[in-house]
Amino acid sequence: MAAGFLAVYLSVCLLLRCSASPEPNTDAFFVAEFFRRMGAPPLTKNDSSSDVCSWPGVSCECQCGKVTGLVASGVGLSGPIPETTIAKLSVLRVLDLSGNNITALSSDFSELCGSLASLDLSANNIAGSLPGNIGNFKLMESLDFSHNRFSGEIPREVGSLTNLRFLNLSSNFLEMSIPETFLGCVALVSIDLSNNKLGANLPVGFGSSFNNLTTMDLSGNRFAGKMPDLSNLPSLAFLNLSGNLFRDLSLEGLREALQVVDLSKNQFRRLISQVNRSFTSNSSSLIYLDMSMNELTGEFFLGLGDLRSLNHLNLAFNKFSSQEFVHIELPSALQYLNLSRTNLTGRIPSGISQMLNLKVLDLSQNHITGSIPELGSRSLRVIDFSQNNLTGEIPESLQETLPRIEKFNFSFNNLTYCAEKLPSAMLNSSFIGSQSDCPIAVYPDNVVSKGRKRLDLKLGFAIALSVFFSSAVLIFLALVCRRRTGPWTIKQLSYNEEQNVSGPFYFQTDSTTWVADVKIASSVPVVVFEKPLLNLTFTDLLNATSNFDRGTLLAEGKFGPVYRGFLPGGIHVAMKVLVHVASVTDEEAAQELERLGQIKHPNLVPLTGYCLAGEQRILIYDYMENGNLQNLLHDLPLGVQSTEDWTSDTWDQDNTCAQSITTDGLTTWRFRHKIALGAARALAFLHHGCFPMIVHRDVKASSIYLDSSMEPRLADFGLSSLVGFSTDGGNATFHGSAGYAPPEFSDPENASATMKSDVYAFGVVLFELLTRKKPTGDDEYSEDKVTNLVGWARALVRRNELARLIDPKIRETGASEKQMEEALRIAYLCTADLPSKRPSMQQIVGLLKDIEPVIGEQ
Repeated sequence: MAAGFLAVYLSVCLLLRCSASPEPNTDAFFVAEFFRRMGAPPLTKNDSSSDVCSWPGVSCECQCGKVTGLVASGVGLSGPIPETTIAKLSVLRVLDLSGNNITALSSDFSELCGSLASLDLSANNIAGSLPGNIGNFKLMESLDFSHNRFSGEIPREVGSLTNLRFLNLSSNFLEMSIPETFLGCVALVSIDLSNNKLGANLPVGFGSSFNNLTTMDLSGNRFAGKMPDLSNLPSLAFLNLSGNLFRDLSLEGLREALQVVDLSKNQFRRLISQVNRSFTSNSSSLIYLDMSMNELTGEFFLGLGDLRSLNHLNLAFNKFSSQEFVHIELPSALQYLNLSRTNLTGRIPSGISQMLNLKVLDLSQNHITGSIPELGSRSLRVIDFSQNNLTGEIPESLQETLPRIEKFNFSFNNLTYCAEKLPSAMLNSSFIGSQSDCPIAVYPDNVVSKGRKRLDLKLGFAIALSVFFSSAVLIFLALVCRRRTGPWTIKQLSYNEEQNVSGPFYFQTDSTTWVADVKIASSVPVVVFEKPLLNLTFTDLLNATSNFDRGTLLAEGKFGPVYRGFLPGGIHVAMKVLVHVASVTDEEAAQELERLGQIKHPNLVPLTGYCLAGEQRILIYDYMENGNLQNLLHDLPLGVQSTEDWTSDTWDQDNTCAQSITTDGLTTWRFRHKIALGAARALAFLHHGCFPMIVHRDVKASSIYLDSSMEPRLADFGLSSLVGFSTDGGNATFHGSAGYAPPEFSDPENASATMKSDVYAFGVVLFELLTRKKPTGDDEYSEDKVTNLVGWARALVRRNELARLIDPKIRETGASEKQMEEALRIAYLCTADLPSKRPSMQQIVGLLKDIEPVIGEQ
């Protein structure tokens, strides 16, 4: 009896053991082993389930346990792919490991060549050459190695992939030329080789060999000579050749399917009028055309008005012949029009008024005359009429809309406007050379009787005589004093004089002294990405900041001081001086800053330019009018600033910019959710949309700014290589800011900034938004025997006391308490003690979107 009971017991134990861990040499075993050795165990629907086909991201042909698809994107995989794991999945057709930190392929990876049809390893950290045995993957249809660190040449063996339809090798460090064997990939539908170092001429026949091609992106390389042959591509819809060295322009043969053409930033020199009329007649679907920053000559090609679907046109900065603006036909559907520096003359055509969808209009640096017409569009965000010969009054309807427009410039014309209707900051930068001429109704106190006018004239004459004689006496006394004391030994130089004085230049703040070790200020260039031909120098930075005067100082951050100023053209900027910089050469610094300048996202503070002044790196950012989240949450009422704030002067001096920031606006759940979602999107983009991936390293409330539209924007990203930290996303020691550093930073050996440490800091910010408590130093924390916001909030979440956490001012607005409780749980997940337990930023964006307040909710 006892023996029978023991046998049953052992059988049950054996069964449970088998169900808990997969049998060796099965697909379930290989997948489980892969996740275990990559540091991210798979999440199964049932922890005791060994049915690999039921695991998330795993697909099977049948229930026989044979894996045909594995999707593990952004799950925290790290290190090289281990041997004897996924390469043993004998029928695997689809493999997606994108958005992780994989550093190398396994030596047995080629064993998948007999089955694999789709491979996505994008947004990882894989270095070295592309695998030479890639040609053995005969069934491959989709290959994505983008956003890695691959270098060297494209292997010749790639031409053996005759079934390949989608190829993406963008954002790597590939060099040399494209091999001629590449033309063997005859099935290609999409080619993306952008942002590499590929160069030389394209192989003869490149383009026309791919009859099914719909997308071609070769931008950001060093290709030269003739552009690709496009004559045999009936389905081509997207063409981007920008940022290369192409010279020979050929648009013949383009077909009706074409929607996007970007040929900007090349060396095209062809007479533009020689472009075949068939280009416009066959491009009825074209919506985007950019040929800016080339060396095109002649007059605009005919038929632009026939491109009825076109909404983006940029022909700026070319060498066109002088041509009458009124004779140029333009599509009425345009939303973006940039004809800056295209040698336009004459009046602005009346057709501009009919462009009701126009958002950006740049006609600067031309020879346009006459007056500005009424603009019918109510969606304008950017207007630039500067450096022309315009006269007359700026239309009153346009003046009324200017405070709502993001950027505008009417400088260096002969225009009149009403200064009383515009903030003073706008007048100093956007109306240089124009004059104010308001109607008398704007100054009602000036309307007086004739008798009073005569009295005023007499009184004014008497005052003028008094001032004249007083001035004469003062001048006489000054001359006498000068004879007695001798000539002045020190002369205060103006900026125009200073620019030719030998350096170095010394600047002082309350906490630091920094030196711009340059000989002549005017010899040091300033790079502005979107306006490369402005020809600014260090002198312009001196002028914009009153010689880096303390009155323009916005903050003294950990990297150095931040100043506010207006660059020529009315560009309102913040200038961050990196005083504590790494020992990198100017060339290396410029290369890194150029890369950062290309990183654009609606929720990031964009880097608009830079200046390398001696050892100092001066970074130029768009100015954020409405301060940062630190101020909104903890420093209201207005006026109390943190030292990290750029905008200390706007809170108590420039009320026109900050008037929308009120305690009532902050209390709405919808507004706080908007900030959380925007910041999450910014971090997700840095982690999964950039190459190499960017770890922010210092996410906190004072790093999240609000622009003129109250949109959240994350600042201070990507500076690690310039201030001494590595940019590879995983081996830089940095201890973060107090209250935002994760638990693993308490051990110096593990204090490495990673995506997961960013997630933790974001969780702290999310707790701040919901509770309106500071990360450290609140009296309520000590009452619960904890020292910081995370410890206090996580304890209450575990006890399900969520209502105690929510800021009472949000609850008073009647917002959805269920949504806010879900947000608290998201913050709880982000601040898990173990990094592996924290979700990715992509997952956080999805979670926040699930609880997004609908219109009408607070």
